[in-house]
Amino acid sequence: MDLTYFWTGWSPIWHTLLIGIVGYLTLVVLLRGTGPRTMAKMTPLDFVIAVTIGSAFGRVMTAVDVSLAQALVALVLLVIVQWVLAFIRSRSHVMRRILDSPPALLYYDGQLQQKALRRHRLTQVDVHTAARQSGHGSLDDLQAVILHQDGSLGVIAHASMGDGSSVLPYVERHHGDGSQER
Repeated sequence: MDLTYFWTGWSPIWHTLLIGIVGYLTLVVLLRGTGPRTMAKMTPLDFVIAVTIGSAFGRVMTAVDVSLAQALVALVLLVIVQWVLAFIRSRSHVMRRILDSPPALLYYDGQLQQKALRRHRLTQVDVHTAARQSGHGSLDDLQAVILHQDGSLGVIAHASMGDGSSVLPYVERHHGDGSQER
């Protein structure tokens, strides 16, 4: 049996400790410096960057052939890419359309939006669950249920609808019967 499966010396151990500590502290400083938006509920852009950073960090911690400088450049690069894309997204309607899924109306004014439910692979049960989780015992109490960009379901009761300005752009996408999207 080859003992290198169990022990290859102190060098890889010191490498992992150094990369792990410095890399972790670098990520904390970088993420702290990019503001709370980076750590908010994740959009698809945020999710991809988080997975990529996690994968890169895991790889550089255990790969002996990766230098500290290379590990830090990789982590800084990924955080900068996320920040730049978020910056562009916040200022460009075109980039928002490319990077974000628009909110989807799943229920409105007594009607389940079947086409939207199918498109987003959701069911009536998901809408009822959202209603219950928001403290409502019936869809009759609700004006709208919306699938947000982060995948959560938002519930708006009749009494909370107000002028509907945050919902009406999505209602206007529907035919007059409220059951199908254009």
